[in-house]
Amino acid sequence: MRILLIALTLILFSSCHEKKVAPQLPPVDVIVEKVIARDLPAIFEYVGVVQSSHEVEIRARVTGYLESINFLEGSFVQKGNLLFQLDPRPFQATLAETKAQLADVQAVLWQAQRSVKRFTPLYEQKAASQRDLDNAIASEMSAQAQVLAAEAKVAEAEINLSYTTIRSPVSGLSAQAKYRVGSLINQGEQTMTTVSVVDPIWVLFSISEEDMLEGLDEKNKGRIIFPKDDEFEIELILADKSVFPEKGIVNFFSPSYSQKTGTLTIRAVLPNPNQILKPGQFVRVRIHGAVRPHAIAIPQQAVQQGQKGSFVFVVNEKNQAEARPIEPGPWSQGDWVIWKGLHAGDLVIVEGVNKVLPGSSVNISKQIQGS
Repeated sequence: MRILLIALTLILFSSCHEKKVAPQLPPVDVIVEKVIARDLPAIFEYVGVVQSSHEVEIRARVTGYLESINFLEGSFVQKGNLLFQLDPRPFQATLAETKAQLADVQAVLWQAQRSVKRFTPLYEQKAASQRDLDNAIASEMSAQAQVLAAEAKVAEAEINLSYTTIRSPVSGLSAQAKYRVGSLINQGEQTMTTVSVVDPIWVLFSISEEDMLEGLDEKNKGRIIFPKDDEFEIELILADKSVFPEKGIVNFFSPSYSQKTGTLTIRAVLPNPNQILKPGQFVRVRIHGAVRPHAIAIPQQAVQQGQKGSFVFVVNEKNQAEARPIEPGPWSQGDWVIWKGLHAGDLVIVEGVNKVLPGSSVNISKQIQGS
């Protein structure tokens, strides 16, 4: 019995000793990134919609019956290609009539001119009166006016006849024909089809008032530099995540905000030689050209949120994790721009962040250079 009590006493003493002397935790393996300050491209991204740079509504300039449709609907048509043919016969008849009227008044003019030539020497020989000569000259002038009027009617008839042949005024994509052969087309009232210029092509996108004010604030604080004369370069991302091969430029800023959406409309123009872009297509618009001078950017996973705001863990001279409060800025190509709190040369923990606490000993398993 006594031996059992001694054994129990030794076990309890040993247990109490183990509680008092806890083993020291090993350092946590972490990966750090060395902070560097450099000029970072500031890239902005928005949703845009493709629009024709020149959309033409094809309308008839004369009234007539549609005789033929001479293009493949939805195809690309060249400037000058025949689109529609109206029945030309009534206009051919009108032209023939006006030419006959012109010939008639030309004959009258010829007769009046001969009269002037005949009366002029007679008047000089006092064989004809002044009145006779004046009447001859007046008849000639009247006939000349009638000829001019008749010539104008002939020209008008020729123009109207030419309007029965409807050609494309631009090169572009044609839409569906809205009327079939045999339809009566009224002058100017009906859109027969549209032709949309797609090279070059426009892309419209909108920037919110908040984004505009933030950008101006960053510019005033020297945190961002815009390109000279605001000559931004435009890059498009298509629906399949591919990058459109051609680059564009901004060629229009709306002078006012939309009262409905509170956004500012911006338009870019891009070459589209292979007709990849079509009107109505949605794209992602990336705006290049701005630069953030001497900026610091770190991976997003390194930034933590606490009760007092954002912070990161940095490794101090004692190889301990130190919580550092920061002022984060915008995202930049997968990284987070940091306005305040970090300096060039700091070692920021980017992997293993969830394993450390303030004051924890760390072991740097890998160090990468800031991007």
